[in-house]
Amino acid sequence: MSERGGDVSDRDEGVIFEVPAHLPDWIRDHVRRYLESRGEDGHMWTPPTGGDAVPTLLLVTRGRKSGRLSTLPLIYGRVGERFVVVGSKGGAPTHPAWFLNLSDEPRAWIQVGAERLSVEARVAEGGERRELWEAMLRVFPSYAEYQSRAGREIPVVVLEPSSIPR
Repeated sequence: MSERGGDVSDRDEGVIFEVPAHLPDWIRDHVRRYLESRGEDGHMWTPPTGGDAVPTLLLVTRGRKSGRLSTLPLIYGRVGERFVVVGSKGGAPTHPAWFLNLSDEPRAWIQVGAERLSVEARVAEGGERRELWEAMLRVFPSYAEYQSRAGREIPVVVLEPSSIPR
């Protein structure tokens, strides 16, 4: 790992996992701890509102407008070899930027604990969405509240590994 502009960054296969400068301090701190510890500190995360710790991964997407790579921690679930994330944006009426980025470019990268993978993203639909939504409610029950105020169907995104785990 190296220090860039005071922030931790880590290059892997040409992909830079780094602390995002544009996000709130608590998210920057989460990403920094995750990267510095290779997921030992940060993989399991306790939301600021309290409750049980939940598993998080780091998602790296390419900005649809900027073309720059961006790293963001997200709560995830796992179904077989697939990773599942939810585009809730805390119940906001608009989709999160990472979801829009994946809509334009479904190839992305994740770090889960110390493991890094290339992934292909797709939106779950129909019965698969219902099944995965229920699974994600068991991981993070607050998604139900977020859905009730979002005014949109919150997308459930499947991240399918496209490379061999390292």
